[in-house]
Amino acid sequence: MAEYELSIPLGVEDVRRLRAKDAVYVTGEVLTVRDMAYERILKALDSHAALPFSLQDKAIWHAGPITKQEGPKWRPVAVGSTTSSRFTGPAARLIEKMGVKMVIGKGFMGPQALEAFQKYGAVYAHTTGGTAAYYASQIPEIQGVHWLDLGMPAAVWVLKVKRLGPLIVAMDSHGRNIFDELQSRVDDSLDRIFQDLKIDPAHKYLWWP
Repeated sequence: MAEYELSIPLGVEDVRRLRAKDAVYVTGEVLTVRDMAYERILKALDSHAALPFSLQDKAIWHAGPITKQEGPKWRPVAVGSTTSSRFTGPAARLIEKMGVKMVIGKGFMGPQALEAFQKYGAVYAHTTGGTAAYYASQIPEIQGVHWLDLGMPAAVWVLKVKRLGPLIVAMDSHGRNIFDELQSRVDDSLDRIFQDLKIDPAHKYLWWP
C-alpha cells in the first residue's frame, strides 16, 4: 500500500500508477453528482445538449452536501458519501463519454464500472462513513452550484478541496476490486470454519413456520 498526493485535473498517468488499497489525498476541483444530477447529465448527453460544467479529467463525488448560504457564498456544513452501487451504470457512462478520472463514494460498485476504470483509466476512491463534518473541513471553498432546483443535496456542487482524504483506492484501473478480494477471503474462512465445526453449509439450521 502506497500513499499519494493527487492534484485535479488528473492525467492518465496519475491514475494508472494507483493500485487497490493505496491511500490518496486529493486537492483541486471535485463535483458532487448523485441520482437526479446523473439523470439530467445523461439526458443532456443523449440529446447532445451543452452542460454548464466540465467533468473532463475531474473527480465526481457521490455525495449530498449540507451547506449554508452566507451572503453570496456557500459554506459546507457536512459532506458525506452516499451509496455508490446504484450509480454503477451511470458512472461508467460519464467515465467513457465525459472523461471522469476518479469516482469518490461509499460501498461497492459493479463490474460495469470496473470495466470502465480499466478501459478508460479511472479509479474508485472510497471514503469513510460517518465523517461528513470532517470532510467538510477539507473543503475551503464552494466554487459554485448548478441545478439547485433539484434541491440542496441533489444539486451539482463544485467543491474546492484541499487534501481530501485519506481515501482508499477500492477499484483501480488494472482490474483489482478490494470488495471482491474481501468476499473471497470471507468465503474461504467460512469454508474452513464449517469444516472445523463439521457444519453442512447446505443444511438449513433455522426453522420458520
